[in-house]
Amino acid sequence: MKKLSLMILLALTVVLLAACGNNANNNTAAEPTAATNEGAAATAAPAEQNSLEAVKASGKLRIGTEGTYAPFTFHDAAGKLTGFDVEIAEEVSKRLGVEAEFVETQWDGIFAGMDAKRFDVIFNQVSITDERKVKYDFSDSYIVSKAVLIVSEDNEDIKTFADLKGKKAGQSLTSNLSDIARENGAEIVGTEGFNQAIDLLTSGRIDATVNDGLSYLDLKKQKPDVKIKQVDEVPGGSESAAVFLKGNDELVKAVSDAIAEMKSDGTYLKISEKYFGADVSK
Repeated sequence: MKKLSLMILLALTVVLLAACGNNANNNTAAEPTAATNEGAAATAAPAEQNSLEAVKASGKLRIGTEGTYAPFTFHDAAGKLTGFDVEIAEEVSKRLGVEAEFVETQWDGIFAGMDAKRFDVIFNQVSITDERKVKYDFSDSYIVSKAVLIVSEDNEDIKTFADLKGKKAGQSLTSNLSDIARENGAEIVGTEGFNQAIDLLTSGRIDATVNDGLSYLDLKKQKPDVKIKQVDEVPGGSESAAVFLKGNDELVKAVSDAIAEMKSDGTYLKISEKYFGADVSK
């Protein structure tokens, strides 16, 4: 009996030891090793790309523009999209190492297109305003538009804004430019825009017009023989820049740096003189 009991005890001991061994093996397999942790870290998803990296990875900069706003963004006689803003945007894209891809959009929908992320940036003579800064970021300015006083080539009576007192000024009634003429004592003659104001001026039906300096430069570039001249301008002016959704700091900086390089190496001046015959950066 003792011998049988001893054999039973030994058998139970073997069974218990085997069970403990199995538990130990199971516990060891369940615990991750340092090597396992390193492997998991190596296969983790990469960090999200910033805006500049995303543009470079795609190989293109998507640019919102009108295509109907000469001389800034329009189609030439052959139907090719061109213009001052278009050439600036193309050069910026080149310096970023990507292709410029233009997305033509009507002005009324251009900011909605930006909000929907249909493009990465807008190049379309967008003025920098405090209201727009609430929702959007801007690159450094690449063009400045000033209010200028334009008269007939043979007019010697009007040399400054102050000389508008009692004179007829052709102005669009909804434009802030008409306020400048009115504040200087001019009699306002309503017009439908710049072209009509110039027609009235050259035909002698008005004495002057306060208008956009860029439009004046464009007209003189296209028609150098037109009998008008600029005699005064408002200091400062309205600055325009590329527009971005907020949160794209890297891309904004890269575009601003490209614009600064263009101004420094003469590329900007070449484009500016092509469209306006002058440096319009300041």
